[in-house]
Amino acid sequence: MPSVTKQDIYDIIIEMNQPIPLRPLPGYKDVQPFVYAGFFPVSNEDYNDLKEAIEKLSLSDSALQFEPENSPVLGFGVRIGFLGLLHMDIIRERLEREYDLDLVVTNPSTDYKITLVTGEEIDIKSASEMPEVTKIAEIREPWINGEIVVPQDYIGAVIQLIVSKRGRQKNLSYIDERALISFEAPLANLLTDFYDQLKSVTSGYGSFNYELADYRAEDLVRVDFYVAGEMVDALSVMCHRSESQSLGREITKKLKEVVPRQSFQVSLQAGINGRFIAREDISAYRKDVTAKLYGGDVSRRKKLLAKQAKGKKRMKKFGNVEIPSEAFTVMLKRD
Repeated sequence: MPSVTKQDIYDIIIEMNQPIPLRPLPGYKDVQPFVYAGFFPVSNEDYNDLKEAIEKLSLSDSALQFEPENSPVLGFGVRIGFLGLLHMDIIRERLEREYDLDLVVTNPSTDYKITLVTGEEIDIKSASEMPEVTKIAEIREPWINGEIVVPQDYIGAVIQLIVSKRGRQKNLSYIDERALISFEAPLANLLTDFYDQLKSVTSGYGSFNYELADYRAEDLVRVDFYVAGEMVDALSVMCHRSESQSLGREITKKLKEVVPRQSFQVSLQAGINGRFIAREDISAYRKDVTAKLYGGDVSRRKKLLAKQAKGKKRMKKFGNVEIPSEAFTVMLKRD
């Protein structure tokens, strides 16, 4: 039997103290979020509380990714990445219930891959991060492969819904009395109210699941929204050029319903690259300054009205329009 020397024992001890390389299990992949939304406290004083609450939630939710965000309109907040809309709703509910936070949540968006004319590739997670159009060579958006299981009576309505979201049917098969519809569609068009519309057209019988497929180059534009002549970056949204006109008109009409009236006229506009494509006006409150006039020269009445108009013009120049939190989620419910 060979003898064991002190050097052998020393070598064994050294080898045992070496760190063991850790390797992930075969097939394991890091979780990558593909739905993003900005979370802002109603009061900027609660920003640190919001940040601390999200850090605590991330300890038990490895899929939760976040980074600080600053908006000229909403102040300091956090942009959070989620696995889907359900994940976003759960986090929002927990922040409001468990941590007693009043939040403004912006319209959810996905990430886009942009190739610049210089050849550099960048990822953006919100429309406000999009660089100037002259610097962009190509924009790619994520597409998904989806499956919908639905009773056969609703096949036509579901296919029509898919087409309205720029989707394409791939296959149709039957399982007993149900149909399995396979399709592909851009993820951004499914982030608003697709699931609610699916439940509506199928009387609640439709079920839907999907997975990320790839990124495809599309003719995408950023639609900006202006309130009283000032661009609100938190309202900007990415969409296909063919949908930009109707989207601009639809959102400005919805903003008109939630933005309160002022003592001066407020214009709501949608634009692409500085060119306006839609407009709605909120009329001003008007006080009857001629109520105390009884008869007399009509020129006096005109003088009072002209004075009122001049005052409203000055108020419009220096007045601030408060934008309610409902305005930042109008894209969640589309017609």
